Amino acid sequence: MKKSIIYIAALALTVVLTMNSCIKEIDPQTSYVTAEQAENAPGAYDNFVASLTGSLNGEFTYSGASQYPWDFGYPSFFLQRDVMGQDIVCTSSGSEWYTTWYTCGTGLGPTYAVCQLPWTYYYGWIKNCSIVISQSGDNPVGEKATGAGIAYAMRAMFYEDLARMYAPQTYAANLQAETVPIVTEETTDPENPRATNKEIWDFIISDLNKAEQLLAGYQRSDVYTPNINVVYGLKARAYLTMEDWANAEKYAKLAQEGYSVMGESEYLSQTDGFNKPNNSWIFGLTYRSSDPNITENDADSSWGSQMIIEVSASECGYSANYIGPKRIDAHLYNTIPATDFRRKCWIDPAVDVVLGALDETAMSTAAGQAAIASVLGDYTDDPVGVYNTCYNVAAYAAAGYVPVKFRPKDGVHDNQYTAFTVAVPLMRVEEMKLIEAEAAGMQNEARGIQLLTAFAQTRDANYTYGTHNEAYSSTRATAFQNEVWWQRRVELWGEGFATFDIKRLEKGIIRSYDGTNHVKGYQWNTTSTPVWMNLCIVQTETNNNPACTNNETPIPPSSDSEPYVW
Repeated sequence: MKKSIIYIAALALTVVLTMNSCIKEIDPQTSYVTAEQAENAPGAYDNFVASLTGSLNGEFTYSGASQYPWDFGYPSFFLQRDVMGQDIVCTSSGSEWYTTWYTCGTGLGPTYAVCQLPWTYYYGWIKNCSIVISQSGDNPVGEKATGAGIAYAMRAMFYEDLARMYAPQTYAANLQAETVPIVTEETTDPENPRATNKEIWDFIISDLNKAEQLLAGYQRSDVYTPNINVVYGLKARAYLTMEDWANAEKYAKLAQEGYSVMGESEYLSQTDGFNKPNNSWIFGLTYRSSDPNITENDADSSWGSQMIIEVSASECGYSANYIGPKRIDAHLYNTIPATDFRRKCWIDPAVDVVLGALDETAMSTAAGQAAIASVLGDYTDDPVGVYNTCYNVAAYAAAGYVPVKFRPKDGVHDNQYTAFTVAVPLMRVEEMKLIEAEAAGMQNEARGIQLLTAFAQTRDANYTYGTHNEAYSSTRATAFQNEVWWQRRVELWGEGFATFDIKRLEKGIIRSYDGTNHVKGYQWNTTSTPVWMNLCIVQTETNNNPACTNNETPIPPSSDSEPYVW
């Protein structure tokens, strides 16, 4: 009998087959373990708990094989969501691995395999959380209480993502808009309708309330496991989406306790920038040298391959050596003042005046290398390698707008197996500062402006409120929210928030304007949130779960838009 993935996720159990606690899926129609067997296996419970975070990355969870460079776990969804908007430019429209999402490709439709990607990942992770919750019992104590708290927190995080990816309207705009089916340890009916915004966010808050109770007093050993701060941060995200401003402010403030914002030296570190936890990281994950995503396919199916450009000496990595880097939107970059140190996370297009004049032998001559170092030395400790990436690899020969935010591990440039074993932030105190400011300002604008200004001046001492409140294409955002949104776009670039913010604020996107660096054919402007940001449910699910409806299949614009005038 055919079953939907929802039903399978509810019934199938998993076993731990590897030493690093990653969970392998068992096909429920061919081989399986019973709940009793799983619970009685030596160390099973602890391994299941460890797998809740250990399986976020490193495995080829979608395909089981290494041929899909976006099959590297949770951080891949950051890029899928971010390229749907305007802030990340996929410069190679024909061969860039994320163009399905950048170009509203046919793969987003329900009859295509790529549509299965989030369904496979997220419901697999949710299933693992529910197994731990089931094994913990009704009144867990000791280590079982901690394990259950971690499971409730992680399950809430996954449903937060799913709700925001699939709901065609935000919570505050339409409580009855459909999201995704809710699956728990108690779900048995294969006919499972999509939960409404009201239903799923109530469920998320319920899980987080349980996590908050169970993780009170828990002391973790590193940032790779949720603690009470993570729970508070997840609540802040939930209440931000729900526009419960008082609670959003309350929990964002609680999440910050014990953490501090990064200063310029940490932010721009050429060895440790955004690759190693520091005191601003509330939650993160890390790629390990034993991960299949690192050991197989020359480590090309990994976060580092997509976002780290300073590994040209290794001759591997899609951004560094094959396709070229994803770049920041030119307009967004150009709105960052020179006095804001975050501007140095991307290469100034002004350097192309010098670099573009060099001949093809520049990398091999002392004079050429000196010229390269003179303009790229402020951005990287591997200027010749970055020059090679920008001029000899990228889809178009230019260094402008190329990111150097995410650095190779320990500044290693000649070995991708080391360079790509980096940590990735999942929650930073800076995000919480911005949630606190927005939530406060929606209750009392003067107080919000004060908080926002205090934060912004940690990045740009010359910041003055009111300089970044472009009001284009939004039916919900106030001028104050636009100012916060600009800070979020710059501060959290590449960290997976772009689509969520566009949908929450009911923004359109602007890719066509004078001086755009978006690819011709995809220079689209919309006056409302693009339909392609409402993910479709894979058709096999709706076929086998009759109660499950689907979103509209997105159709890309037929031509570029007329340039927007800022």
